[in-house]
Amino acid sequence: MATDWLGSVVSINCGLTLGVYQGEVASVDQARQTISLRQPYHNGIRCPVPEVTFSATDIKELKFLDIQNSANKTSVGQGAATEPSSMPSGHGGQNNRSAHPHSTSNNTAPVTILRRAPAGVSNSRGPTQATPKKNAVRNGGAGGPMRPKDDECFGDGTDEGLDTDFDFEGNLALFDKAAVFSQIDGGVRHGNRARPRSTPNERTPSRYRHDENILEGKPVVYRQITVPQHGGKEYCTDSGLVVPSVSYELHKRLLAAAERQGLSLERRLEMTGVCSSQMALTLLGGPNRLTPKNVHQRPTVALLCGPHVQGAQGISCGRHLANHEVEVILFLPNFVKMQESVTNELNLYSKTNSKQVASIKDLPASPVDLVINCLDCHENPLLREQSWYQSAADWANQNRAPVLSIDPPVSGQHQAIEAKWTLSLGLPLPLAESEGRVYLCDIGIPKLVFQEVGISYHSPFGCKFVIPLHSA
Repeated sequence: MATDWLGSVVSINCGLTLGVYQGEVASVDQARQTISLRQPYHNGIRCPVPEVTFSATDIKELKFLDIQNSANKTSVGQGAATEPSSMPSGHGGQNNRSAHPHSTSNNTAPVTILRRAPAGVSNSRGPTQATPKKNAVRNGGAGGPMRPKDDECFGDGTDEGLDTDFDFEGNLALFDKAAVFSQIDGGVRHGNRARPRSTPNERTPSRYRHDENILEGKPVVYRQITVPQHGGKEYCTDSGLVVPSVSYELHKRLLAAAERQGLSLERRLEMTGVCSSQMALTLLGGPNRLTPKNVHQRPTVALLCGPHVQGAQGISCGRHLANHEVEVILFLPNFVKMQESVTNELNLYSKTNSKQVASIKDLPASPVDLVINCLDCHENPLLREQSWYQSAADWANQNRAPVLSIDPPVSGQHQAIEAKWTLSLGLPLPLAESEGRVYLCDIGIPKLVFQEVGISYHSPFGCKFVIPLHSA
């Protein structure tokens, strides 16, 4: 009798551990109480093996999804249990479509279902009588075939193509590798040679490299700044633009012309303070260091300033750093009389509640994060001989912290404080190699002011206010 159910599509629920399987009955072994399914699906996914065998002890529930040769199932031997084919309502929904379109919802023929033997009883089947499922009036009206929702959505015959293997060899033969590689080689050769200017009768090439323009542009001019007299050294930017150096006399004339046109010393100090503080914040770590979650280790900056314009520039930088939650320690020796620009900047700095010291002994003995050097002056090189200058230079060299020098003067002597970075204003001076890496900041001098002192100027800054310079 077990052979009568071969070919039927069933759903076997093996509990939460093993899951739900669907497939076609391949064999039924009554002696071993096992059932085998061919082309099985496990929880709606096709199994990689062609056949799976189940023991009766593992089966929690067995349902018929479709019965082959239902006409032959109408007469069943005595003692057999009868139950109509039923559609499970929660297991393997995507495989609940009928494999035989002739089966209808009017299927009321009695069928025999293999039951799991209860505990203590071997090979016994209890008769159970179940009522047939009611006809659903949908998709065709009363008496029409009842189609499951998944069958309405996905349709039939979606699994037949899974049995066929992909023909890799045949599809690879369709790929003409020689022709494709010849096109690639031709494109590379085309990209390596310069494209000549085409005449109207010539056809424009159809392919361009990623760094080529379709429209032919003007050649790039890298020397966009010319000075009336050579400063002795040239620099270049990251984009290749040439930035010549200028002598201190020409740089002084340029700043004086800017002041006559309205770019006062106060404006220049503020612009220098903003640019230098932005560079210092980047050197301190930028967004990786200055975050709300990192307030327990704020960076410390020691600011060494003298009683001159360069010192006022440093004090302005320290004020902006303090506004950005940087711990600033300003060293400025006590003088009876200082320039007005230094006094004004010092008054603004005092409003930040940052520390100011006049003695080297009050500077921290442990290394700080950054030292900003503004001790030197363009006009008075004799400051280096004073005791406070030498003490500050010795402290900076012994602190082992990196040094940023702002607007240092040009001198043939060795610098007292070895700088890692140097920031120049407007146009660079011919600095020595010992000044470290040179950076240039834009202090807002208009183009016509450069022309007033004989400099042909085009801004090399692009979208930035501070750019690095390299020795040409």
